[in-house]
Amino acid sequence: MHTDRISVKGMKDENDAEKVSKTLHSVWGIQQVEVSLLKGEALVSYDEKAASLVDFQQAIRDLGYEVAFSDAPFHADLK
Repeated sequence: MHTDRISVKGMKDENDAEKVSKTLHSVWGIQQVEVSLLKGEALVSYDEKAASLVDFQQAIRDLGYEVAFSDAPFHADLK
């Protein structure tokens, strides 16, 4: 399992966070999703053989939110 943090710009309330969460849960390969409205980010754990970070970023963009790139992104491999 692989875990990445995605910065999401444009979430204004819990409804937005819930939309992002539901959409990320629908992407093939997802294992776990945690969306933080306060931090403006989504933490995704997924099977890297079934999905990639790009898949999750595109799903968020398709909802109309901006994906921000950080100079120091979170990245962890959970075995």
